[in-house]
Amino acid sequence: MLATVIAAVFVVLWSTGFVVARAITPFADPNLFLLARFGGTALVFALVALATRARWPTGRDLGKHLFAGALLQGVYLGAGYWAVAQGVSAGVMALLGALQPLMTAAVAAPLFGERLSRRGWAGMALGLVGVALVLEPRLTQAAPSTVHSSAPSWLVIAISLLAVCAITAGTLFQKTSLAKADIRSASAVQNCGAAVVAAVLAVALGEHRWIPAPQLWASLAWGIVMLSGVSVTLLVWMVRRGDASRATALLFLAPPLAALEGYVGFGEMLLPLQVLGFGVALVGVLLARS
Repeated sequence: MLATVIAAVFVVLWSTGFVVARAITPFADPNLFLLARFGGTALVFALVALATRARWPTGRDLGKHLFAGALLQGVYLGAGYWAVAQGVSAGVMALLGALQPLMTAAVAAPLFGERLSRRGWAGMALGLVGVALVLEPRLTQAAPSTVHSSAPSWLVIAISLLAVCAITAGTLFQKTSLAKADIRSASAVQNCGAAVVAAVLAVALGEHRWIPAPQLWASLAWGIVMLSGVSVTLLVWMVRRGDASRATALLFLAPPLAALEGYVGFGEMLLPLQVLGFGVALVGVLLARS
């Protein structure tokens, strides 16, 4: 029962990341926002770890946690936001992101001996189909557009795939020796690693736009506490204590939930095909996690 509740809380919170990304667009450059978000979460976890006298990673483990955090959040979100800025539609990026559970399952088998049954692989396939159905209207709308950037198209595609590979690697890192670390201090260090990546990207891309507004501050607070704080920590916790493929299968539900949240919060369309996709993705996740 507890595992089911944790899984439900995780996927609902994770899905709100799409809403936050849209909400901050008029007020702040993405990597500048991510720097504030990761830095704030690192500070919160550092204070909790100090107050509870949690043991901190040292030596090589410290470097490993910084690297894992850089991949799991910094490179994943930074590369993804950059690709969208170059003209890749948010729908395409969300569809690429849905490949992450499949990649995790494929890599976890040889590395950690995790084996998905035929039923599990069928669930993964259904999850991907469900995401594609939910995103189909956005993909159709985005088809005529072209990349409005001087960056070569091959580079934009490569960076998009890099984002997916980064979160896959960052997730699988959590099942190595890093799993022995106290999750409070580990979260503080890993968010520091993500913040370093965001800082480098913000400087490299010349980002400086920050327009103080209630919507921006509310989004930042949500990002610090609920996204980088609660949802990422729950993902790490689930991966540490179970199969990585079963944990990441929940990510198939993030785009459908984001579409529902967009309908409620922003009045975006929600077609019968998307509702069908939600159902297909849900069945896929249930099969993959059974």
